[in-house]
Amino acid sequence: MTYDLHGRTQRLELSDQSLRDFEAVVLDASPEGIVLSRSAFYPGGGGQPADQGVLIWQGVETRIAGVRKGDDLQLIPAEGDPVPPVGTVVRGAVADARRSALMRTHSGLHVLCGVVFRDYGCLVTGGNMDEMSARMDFNLPEVPPGFKEAVEDACNAEIAADRRIDVRVLPRTEAFAIPDIIRTATNLVPETVQDVRIVDIVGLDTQADGGTHVASTKQIGHIKVAKVESKGKGFRRLRIQISD
Repeated sequence: MTYDLHGRTQRLELSDQSLRDFEAVVLDASPEGIVLSRSAFYPGGGGQPADQGVLIWQGVETRIAGVRKGDDLQLIPAEGDPVPPVGTVVRGAVADARRSALMRTHSGLHVLCGVVFRDYGCLVTGGNMDEMSARMDFNLPEVPPGFKEAVEDACNAEIAADRRIDVRVLPRTEAFAIPDIIRTATNLVPETVQDVRIVDIVGLDTQADGGTHVASTKQIGHIKVAKVESKGKGFRRLRIQISD
């Protein structure tokens, strides 16, 4: 199985994160979920929420409220919306404002992760995001004086540096030969995954990741470290906000 295939659906967003519109054939359909031959809807994962958008077919519009991962990738239609019959050719449109905001936020978290790992040697223990705001947890025993301000300044310096963000796929053995490729305290890449997708903020942060990202750090905007919280002995939560 290739890395960009989920069940019967080719995942277009893994190789082209800028893609918002696509055509596909309906393979299965019910009010519970629609399976397409190909899709650019990100299904969620790694703290990044699933995409939303619409399917357009035969003059009809079906709103997509989310995505469900199982044996197949199922697009979840909004309650009460019509469902296209099997065999129908549909045009999918991912909600651009939401996806773009989540891409900026996800890349911002990778900048944060890279800075905290480089400057303080801390690994990630958890994280989550919404549009333009996020949190990330680290195994940081003590908070040094000026930590919040220093991290924010360092993150924005990396954004100003306009570092390129590259995506590539490597065989598992080659990927895991990269030093510090896993930036989480626990390796979350299943043993069954043999092709590992790598997101590389060139010169700052390289890690295994399945989410969507902007093309360079400058596209993130500005990172504000809004709060540093204690999450138990030896753990800290950083809350960030992204702005233009």
